[in-house]
Amino acid sequence: MRHSKRYSSVATLVEPKATYGLESAVAKLKEGATAKFDETAEVTFVLGIRASQVVVRGTCNLPNGTGKTVRILAFAKGEAVAEAEAAGADYVGGEDLSKRILDGWFEFDKVVATPDMMPVVGKLGKVLGPRNMMPSPKTGTVTKDIGQVISELKGGMVEFRTDKQGVIHTLFGKASFEPAALQENLTEIIRSVGERRPEEGVRGRYVRKVCIASTMGPGITLDAAEVNEIVESTE
Repeated sequence: MRHSKRYSSVATLVEPKATYGLESAVAKLKEGATAKFDETAEVTFVLGIRASQVVVRGTCNLPNGTGKTVRILAFAKGEAVAEAEAAGADYVGGEDLSKRILDGWFEFDKVVATPDMMPVVGKLGKVLGPRNMMPSPKTGTVTKDIGQVISELKGGMVEFRTDKQGVIHTLFGKASFEPAALQENLTEIIRSVGERRPEEGVRGRYVRKVCIASTMGPGITLDAAEVNEIVESTE
């Protein structure tokens, strides 16, 4: 696969097969983020789980936010409508929003719902599920405290979930963040994944590998000992 001159240049910042402590890795991520836009700081976890039997999923409140504007759609009725609107939801409704989504409208980033709206939301599983937008009690996006969840999503909550290979892809900020802020966010997402270790279905080491990268930058593998120290602190 051929890469651009820009990528080939920044790729030399990372030594082949080398691993880096969190502080050094964040510094290299920032140094390699040379695109003309503010690149997203992304993290990938390779977990030692039986992916066909176990799903690891959850949320993490990044202490320094995501750096992104999150458009939230809330399914609510009654008093919950005013609560969702007050918390900053961009769209609030019920059957009307469901119909728009089924017609192909997706101008939002996150979906939350109160439990009494699940009969409406349940019809959207086939369209929201593949986009990782389906609200779920397991990630806290189906809740009676809809205002609080919306505030958290607006403030820096990210969701994560393993794919069919037992891999998690999520973000932990923007390359423009200060190094300390990125490192703090990264530590928190590692801790959150560590806290979701399943009781069964783990094969060997739970977190096998963690890599970070900016949107257009090279992958940077984190030092396993430092990662495992964070993970083990949650046990």
